Amino acid sequence: MDEQVDKSLNTLEILIAQLQSMWESIVSLLPSLVIAIAFLIFTWIVAKFATKISDKLTAKTSMRPSLRELIDTLVKIAIWTVGLLVSLTILLPDLTPGSLVAGLGIGTVAIGFAFQDIFENFLAGILIMAREKMRIGDYIKCDDIEGKVEQILLRETHVRKPSNELTIVPNSILFKNPVEILTDQQQRRHEVVVGVSYDTDLEQARTVLRNAVESSDIIDDGKPVDIFACEFNSSSVDFRLRWWSGATQRDMHESRDHVVRSVKRALDEAGIEIPFPYMTHIFKEPLPIASLEN
Repeated sequence: MDEQVDKSLNTLEILIAQLQSMWESIVSLLPSLVIAIAFLIFTWIVAKFATKISDKLTAKTSMRPSLRELIDTLVKIAIWTVGLLVSLTILLPDLTPGSLVAGLGIGTVAIGFAFQDIFENFLAGILIMAREKMRIGDYIKCDDIEGKVEQILLRETHVRKPSNELTIVPNSILFKNPVEILTDQQQRRHEVVVGVSYDTDLEQARTVLRNAVESSDIIDDGKPVDIFACEFNSSSVDFRLRWWSGATQRDMHESRDHVVRSVKRALDEAGIEIPFPYMTHIFKEPLPIASLEN
């Protein structure tokens, strides 16, 4: 019985000694903890002022708002990273900055492999924003993607298709592949091909076609209209008509509508025939019955 009491007392003494040792360790850490917390508060103040300074500097440039926000975020991350490293070193003296940096390096490599696609899109987004060639509101084509750019974010770009569907495109696709920016300039060249019968005087046809295109009030009068005889087709001599108009898709459709109607009216008035078999040149294969009915 006495032995059991002695064992219980010994266990209690060991427990009390361990608790006392832990308390002494906590008390000894208190000065370091207070200093570390004070340094974190100082880091917060520095990060806040640094962000304001960064905001003022970037506001004077022509950077996109999203790119300015990214720079502010990177400034905050850099300051907080240094502040946390210093605070940990103060709190745990055995933890050297070298070992922390080494640990962060190994962790960064592991995270990089795990989230390779995310980082790839992130970096592509930064580079797209930095070069500032593709703007919000531009109409673009990239592989099977076509539409109006609505938003450029760090990892993705939102493209609104002509049929009003929204396509969310990873930035790496837009960075790796050729992108046609159709609205990079206010004007772009449009064209249409029209055929006339073989018994037509081609010089007369050229004059009629030129007058028809130039009479349209939707084309750009400051740039030349090109009329080229381009091909001997099976039942017609084809002319390629080229003119300049607005760069948007609606401008393209409206100008083509005006030009096609003007050309048809002018050729009818001049008695110049557009051969009916010319339609087989436009549609290489016969249309299915269902398509004709629709």
